[in-house]
Amino acid sequence: MKFSKFQATGNDFILIDDRAPSCLSEGEKRPKNLAQSKLREESHWAKLAQTMCDRHFGVGADGLILVQNSSYCDLKMRIFNPDGSEAETCGNGLRCLAKYAIEKGVVSTTNLRIETLSGMRQAKAYMLGNKVSRVEVSMGTPQFQPEQIPVTLTTDAVASEAKQSPVITYQLTTNSYQLSVSLLSMGNPHAVSFVSEPVVNFPLAEVGPKVERHPLFPQRTNFEIARVLSRGKIEARVWERGVGETLACGSGACAIAVAAQLHNYVGDIVDIILPGGTLTISWDRVGEVLLTGPVEEVFTGEYLTKGE
Repeated sequence: MKFSKFQATGNDFILIDDRAPSCLSEGEKRPKNLAQSKLREESHWAKLAQTMCDRHFGVGADGLILVQNSSYCDLKMRIFNPDGSEAETCGNGLRCLAKYAIEKGVVSTTNLRIETLSGMRQAKAYMLGNKVSRVEVSMGTPQFQPEQIPVTLTTDAVASEAKQSPVITYQLTTNSYQLSVSLLSMGNPHAVSFVSEPVVNFPLAEVGPKVERHPLFPQRTNFEIARVLSRGKIEARVWERGVGETLACGSGACAIAVAAQLHNYVGDIVDIILPGGTLTISWDRVGEVLLTGPVEEVFTGEYLTKGE
């Protein structure tokens, strides 16, 4: 089975063209109805993501992306995490898909409409010669209502307050660790915590899994730890739901920027400095959040699937 490996600020993905029989391995029969193919079954994609994303026994990646046809957009993106769960959207994954589609000749435009589980997203590619160097993605409008995130708020007082305004100072306890978090959705759930110390000192490997699976989040959550450096710069680390700590996270960077604006820490445009590089986020506090950053193709190959 042919695949490509892309990375966007260190957030790396395996991309598979799932639009045609070419996505099947050579030894596998090519049914007339691809919907009946084993590679189309949800359980198979989940299992394949677990094996291919393994960094020791597979290709190694933060996620498996399927490039599919869409009935109302240029393409459809589905993304599976290394634990086999399916994510609603992924900012860096969208940027990788845009570069893949343009450079592989899947589309003939540099402005793409991409279908995701959380709705349509638009991607604008910036070219350097015949190569895509950077991609800007519209990440949708932030959502703040508890049922939209979703979160299960435990007190009537907090739940009542949440209906009036965004919850940006929720006190979350994980074992003996106390956090103040901002709660929002960027098409997927996020909990953002701002700290005064360098983020490298934060015990993310210990706290991240506990926040991800806290009872407050019925569908689990992504967790971001951030420190404001100036009105235009924030340093951050991200614990991704179903993945663990990653070098970068597009939707996480957007969530950090939105939360920082709600706290009045930053202006409308801010650079989020992550271990894998810097992402630029802009938001006018009304419309969609825009995410911009570099993207690269790492390699292409063939995955030797085992017969079943």
